[in-house]
Amino acid sequence: MRRNCWRPCLSLASLRGIHGLTRRAYSLGCETGELVGPMTAGHVLPCRAAVAWEAGKPLVIQQVEVAPPQAMEVRMKVKYTSLCHTDLYFWEAKGQTPLFPRIFGHEAAGVVESVGEGVSDVAVGDHVLPVFTGECGECRHCQSEESNMCDLLRINTERGVMLSDGKSRFSINGTPINHFLGTSTFSEYTVVHAGCLAKINPLAPLDKVCIVSCGVSTGLGATLNVAKPKQGSSVAIFGLGAVGLAAAEGARIAGASRIIGVDLNPNRFEEAKKFGVTEFVNPKDYDRPVQQVIAEMTDGGVDRSVECTGNINAMVSAFECVHDGWGVAVLVGVPNKDAVFMTKPINILNERTLKGTFFGNYKPRSDIPSVVDMYLNKKLELDKFITHRVPFSEINKAFDLMVKGEGLRCIINMED
Repeated sequence: MRRNCWRPCLSLASLRGIHGLTRRAYSLGCETGELVGPMTAGHVLPCRAAVAWEAGKPLVIQQVEVAPPQAMEVRMKVKYTSLCHTDLYFWEAKGQTPLFPRIFGHEAAGVVESVGEGVSDVAVGDHVLPVFTGECGECRHCQSEESNMCDLLRINTERGVMLSDGKSRFSINGTPINHFLGTSTFSEYTVVHAGCLAKINPLAPLDKVCIVSCGVSTGLGATLNVAKPKQGSSVAIFGLGAVGLAAAEGARIAGASRIIGVDLNPNRFEEAKKFGVTEFVNPKDYDRPVQQVIAEMTDGGVDRSVECTGNINAMVSAFECVHDGWGVAVLVGVPNKDAVFMTKPINILNERTLKGTFFGNYKPRSDIPSVVDMYLNKKLELDKFITHRVPFSEINKAFDLMVKGEGLRCIINMED
């Protein structure tokens, strides 16, 4: 069947005209004034987006057009988003093939505006978190209880288009703008594959739970789902950035009695106490490998370790600092693709276990809603991760803060 390529486009003025009516007539459980429902479904929506035109250059906030969702896609209104180091890394175009112009962003929360053909798991008005990886529900990985590495929707940093037709849903005057990680949340509206959306409790504050969709879940799950420390155990965390502190938060929740933070920046130590870290080690303060220092501190080694830097030396230290017989080390940080990890085989033969993890072993659709519930049940503390807030018009300030190494997470209010 020949598909008509023409799509009706609402003007900004017409959007303002139906803005108040839409919520009352069509949305489900959304805040007053939410622009969702049949009055916008099927239309190309003009909205603001922060577009990266060149590597390392300030994002430009300008009007883009967002096409309707196709089969198995969802168009959502982004309410809040935050900046992650992954955004910064690809914005700087370090270590990979640059892809510009592009709309970055992948930690966010919002509301479903419209759905494409075949979408049944979410509906208009649902509160959702977009995730950089997905869960098709049909492949071997999705069918396995042990894996979250979906064959269809696994993270792809080089793809700038949607899977269904190989085209972008963003454009400016007819010129396509590349997607990022299938999410592109630095836009007031974005289109995401349905398998990359986690439907969450509508009572959860979107300006806080938005950080669950990447960094927090990655670190938290590395500890709770992979390392699995027991009550009263000892845990070493390598790297006290946002992901490392989320790993420490997981150790705190699990009831670890000793949480040892390892970092080269002593300025991070005081902040880490809020996340349950009880002791601190700066490798620069010693003339011997840090794994030896930790082994001496813990009578042979810690029960669990989580490495969150991606530095090869830190990875070796994290593995070699766990106790023989039962110690488990989990690698979270992503090294250079050509990096080589070396350790003596006897370290493995002496019954130390080395594991890797991706997104904390969480399946996006199945598991992330429960992480949000952990926050609502006051088990997981999210507020302490949020150190800055800026309006969307000042999104470049969030980049400045991260470049300077200031703060953990900066929340960007898309409606300010």
